[in-house]
Amino acid sequence: MSIRLFGHYVSFPLLLLVLAEAIVHAGAVFFAGAIRFLDWNFRLLSAEGVPVDTLPRALAYAAVMMAVTTALGLYGSQLRYDDREYRVRFLASFPVAAVALAIVYYAIPEIVLGRGIIALSLAASFLGAHAVRSLFFCAVDHEALKRRVLVLGSGSRALEVEVLMLHLGRSATFQLVGFVPCGDGMPQPVRSKIIADCANLRELVSKYRIDEIVVGVRDRRNGHVSMQQLLECKLDGVRVVDLPTFFERETGLIELQTLSKSWLVFSEGFYKNYRRRILKQILDVSVSAIMLVLTLPVMLLAAVAILWESGMPILYRQTRVGENGKVFEIFKFRSMRVDAENDGVARWARLNDDRITRVGRFLRKSRIDELPQFFNVLKGDMSFVGPRPERPPFVSDLTRDIPVYPTRHSVKPGITGWAQIRHPYGASVEDAAKKLQFDLYYVKNHSLFLDLVILLQTAQVVLFGKGAR
Repeated sequence: MSIRLFGHYVSFPLLLLVLAEAIVHAGAVFFAGAIRFLDWNFRLLSAEGVPVDTLPRALAYAAVMMAVTTALGLYGSQLRYDDREYRVRFLASFPVAAVALAIVYYAIPEIVLGRGIIALSLAASFLGAHAVRSLFFCAVDHEALKRRVLVLGSGSRALEVEVLMLHLGRSATFQLVGFVPCGDGMPQPVRSKIIADCANLRELVSKYRIDEIVVGVRDRRNGHVSMQQLLECKLDGVRVVDLPTFFERETGLIELQTLSKSWLVFSEGFYKNYRRRILKQILDVSVSAIMLVLTLPVMLLAAVAILWESGMPILYRQTRVGENGKVFEIFKFRSMRVDAENDGVARWARLNDDRITRVGRFLRKSRIDELPQFFNVLKGDMSFVGPRPERPPFVSDLTRDIPVYPTRHSVKPGITGWAQIRHPYGASVEDAAKKLQFDLYYVKNHSLFLDLVILLQTAQVVLFGKGAR
């Protein structure tokens, strides 16, 4: 089950996990204080020795812990409790959180906790979070807690639900009960999954205890789908969704195979307003200015390394397509040889591309080559979060092959984006089509909340080198 939170689909069990961990982390401060002072009614003291309220400091501690957990990708559905990668990230989150807390307390001394309380709080957070996550993974893996889904239709479109369930494995939040043919061509799925025809849908829903009906029939006219039966099921409390909405909710993308322009027109999303645009611009300028100052030493070292290895130019300017199709010049640290495209032909970056220099390979892997784009954000050509801008020749080719591709240009391109944290590096038309599905989701559901989620999760892309080429 998922709910829309500020336009973004969030798994309800995951939301419960987030809330439970927030309570654990905040409670850890109170527990640590009680142990430290051997008094459940303890009072924290400020630097001047004045008693202060513990709750704001506990909430600040919890906020830092949750930010680190998100940044390390520990709320991603792809990680499982028994995975080695999950255990490494979970264990690493606490020393990382200790460093983050030290930085936050240095910047905001008014919310500082004593060293003894911090140490005890981290220990209590570790034990509490471990217990909560153990219970969470046991619960979400239990079939009885998963939504029972019936797919109306048995053609190739309907088959995508079964493919998705197999791909998600234990991470799937639904259980596919079966398919109901509705005159939509030859049945495609395994015969054992076809449970009956759609003559008496309400009876099937009751018999198999269905929680949700997914309409996977392309042609809903000509008697293929009985709207009266669907209405009766909905009035009985059964959720009814179409295939694109189902995939959008379950995968965080808009699947091109099931997409129609009419669905884009009538579905929720694509909201824009002046207030949000101003707030986003303020956020972009503020974050970019701060990041420019913080990363200036790194950029100076990168410039020296490029100059030492292959000389000038240090910066690389490249034409990209931005909001509403407007063309602009993007700034990057040069990571390829000077003669990489002497023939003037635009090429995708390949795996182990021999045009990339040794310094350039490190800059790409660490994402340092992207840092000069903060100037593009300050100029107003880009946003901090948004679809990655592509080169005009690639945009022309992709628009010809994928008619809805220009939809991604309805918002400003970004340094990081939903596709960058959810999909590996795209270096072909096929990869671009896959990333477009995530870009469409962002364009349709973008909000400051989703931007914050993307910003926090971008840290794991940098830390773990996901998708760099």
